[in-house]
Amino acid sequence: MSPESMGDPALSAEFIRRLPKAELHVHLDGSLRPATMVELARKHHVALPTEDPDALGRTMVASDVADLDDYLERFRLTLSVMQSEEALERIAFELVEDGAREGVRYMEVRFAPLLNTQAGLSHAQVVESALRGMRAAEVQYGVRTGLIVCALRSLPPESSFEMAEVAATHVADGVVGFDLAGGEDGFPAQAHLAAFSLATEAGIPITIHAGEAFGPDSIRQAVVVCGAQRIGHGTRLREDPSLENLGRERGIPLEVCPSSNVQTRVAPSLAEQPIGPYLNAGVPVTLSAVNRLISGVDLSTEYLETAAAQGWGWPEIRTVARAGFEHAFLHGDERVAMLTEVDRELEALDGELGQKDGS
Repeated sequence: MSPESMGDPALSAEFIRRLPKAELHVHLDGSLRPATMVELARKHHVALPTEDPDALGRTMVASDVADLDDYLERFRLTLSVMQSEEALERIAFELVEDGAREGVRYMEVRFAPLLNTQAGLSHAQVVESALRGMRAAEVQYGVRTGLIVCALRSLPPESSFEMAEVAATHVADGVVGFDLAGGEDGFPAQAHLAAFSLATEAGIPITIHAGEAFGPDSIRQAVVVCGAQRIGHGTRLREDPSLENLGRERGIPLEVCPSSNVQTRVAPSLAEQPIGPYLNAGVPVTLSAVNRLISGVDLSTEYLETAAAQGWGWPEIRTVARAGFEHAFLHGDERVAMLTEVDRELEALDGELGQKDGS
């Protein structure tokens, strides 16, 4: 049954598009437009599986992967066309533009700059190119943005420290967070503690991919040892009730990416992942599309399909949407100002739904 046919006005595509949304977990190198990939590949003489944008889009969607590592293999192809300043600026602009068209008001874009230096760009050039694209889209569409610099678990801790230095250098330019990404099994977050310490000293908030493809100890390391203020995915949190209690007590939000979780086989379906139980238990939850190209979904669709699968109505949708703004990596005054504006819009939607419902 489609969300539009379920009778709840909050579960219509148009209503969800108008819902003010924040996206806190979206990867630049997983969210390219297929047509842009084709154009950049031609310009830079990169071979693609096909030069037909529609066919390429279908090929890139991770609908048949075995696990997280298999899912991540698709990034090799997107990264092959992301090795110039022009490409990075364009891709960053288009991602924010795509978000604006689906009602995203605030977006934190993340990627690992060390993967974009194959053609000789410096880390600074990589970061500054992406920021230029994001700022241009901000001006044109009124979407607020921030950049999260990622380090990679599978690389030596020294490289993570270098990425933390890059993040610290660009805080004034629009870097708002520091992340550790990549496959968890065999690559503990605590090995990169020096990088997290540097980020903390520089006043940079920390989010860490954890509890996605590995157990709750991955989350415990991220929070207790490394000082993460948010957790990327966090699907396996419920396997340790004491850790779930800690997350609730500290108000540590989970950046949940439902479609990706199904594709990487972290969860069997949208209905069977624990996002609903976390929400009911008081653990803060946000929704993100994570990789628009590779997951084949945008944020509005993620809301629609997750709400339908989880049996949510307007109260749950409202709570999750507001949490995205409440836990944004913004300075206090900026967050308060954004929340004030969002609350006005949510109250207007409350009234709209009340009229529609006859209450």
